Amino acid sequence: MAAAALAFSLMSVLVKEASHTLPSAQVVLARAVVTLALSAVMVARLRRRRGVSPWGRRRWALVSRGAFGFAALGCYYWTLGRLPLAEATMIQQSSPIWGAVLAYLLLGEKVGRGTAIALALGFVGVALVAQPSGHGGSAAAIAVAIVGALMSAAALVTVRQLAATEHPLVIVFYFPLVALPAALAWAAPQLVWPTAYEWALLIGVGVATQTAQVCMTYGMAREPAARAMAVGYLQVAFAVGWGVTLFGETPAVTTWLGAAMIVGGTAAMAGRRPRLRA
Repeated sequence: MAAAALAFSLMSVLVKEASHTLPSAQVVLARAVVTLALSAVMVARLRRRRGVSPWGRRRWALVSRGAFGFAALGCYYWTLGRLPLAEATMIQQSSPIWGAVLAYLLLGEKVGRGTAIALALGFVGVALVAQPSGHGGSAAAIAVAIVGALMSAAALVTVRQLAATEHPLVIVFYFPLVALPAALAWAAPQLVWPTAYEWALLIGVGVATQTAQVCMTYGMAREPAARAMAVGYLQVAFAVGWGVTLFGETPAVTTWLGAAMIVGGTAAMAGRRPRLRA
């Protein structure tokens, strides 16, 4: 999950850079194309070696995971072009709060004291990181980002539920399989031909995303949802670093304090090893 957070943060950097000159819908489409190609290769190899069908057993649930993921993806990419990197990432990373509630309601997973403390610590840290920046973030952008966080939580809990019956690579495969036609319909009216630099950014988005998805899916299959998603707070700390070094988004003292709390909460969470249920 920590590796997934790092890969997702790199993806966010590439998306933010690409969004300066390309429509958000086209960035989503490029990601879907690249990740579908990579996923198809991976599940084809899986089928040859282990006889696992790429279509899975619970197909409607897999399609639902893809739909939730596409909605979360579209909202997040749209906000990355309109909010500072740390702020957009912070709102997206509020999804573990919603995810823990959904996992409790739908999967019956208990949120222990240690998990609750780590989640609370991470949430306070995220709130400190996301102090109003004055960089032009609108109420509409914030609202879309919150919807994206809710959709992300639903997608992650669905991944956790599917992990009992589906191979992680099959779950990963369904995300771009569902996202590609939806993204194509969204992007078609505004497509532009990318430059060589933009092509590199788009391919990088797809590769970073695929790496993150594989790491996240394996992590979600082995840890309770609330505990696994809490590690995702690391993505905010990474976003602070990228914002400083690449985009000149100088953080306030509260941002550094928040980043320290996020890392501290994640370290505390990693130190606890409850019995696994899947």
